[in-house]
Amino acid sequence: MAARRSISLFVLLAALAVSGCGSGSPEHTERAAPDGKQIFASAGCVGCHTLKDAGASGTIGPDLDNARPDFTLVKLQVTNGGGRMPSFRGKLKPTEINAVARYVARVAGR
Repeated sequence: MAARRSISLFVLLAALAVSGCGSGSPEHTERAAPDGKQIFASAGCVGCHTLKDAGASGTIGPDLDNARPDFTLVKLQVTNGGGRMPSFRGKLKPTEINAVARYVARVAGR
């Protein structure tokens, strides 16, 4: 019975090693977080919003430097849209929406 467990454990560890799981190296365990500033520009946010850090001076949507929205509000608005803003759900991945929300909340008004 003990030999059977040892073999099973060995097979499991070998499978993990081959797949790269548990290697601890960043290239296998972490992916680079999306760049919120880049997504803000490429998704078209700069055309509608003012945000100094992004070099954006749009006038259709709110001036984000004056509004200084927090992460939760930006994430909600980008995900669901509202007013004249379209929803970006389905256009941006959840990780990209989070990155944009973190970026805007961090730099707005600074």
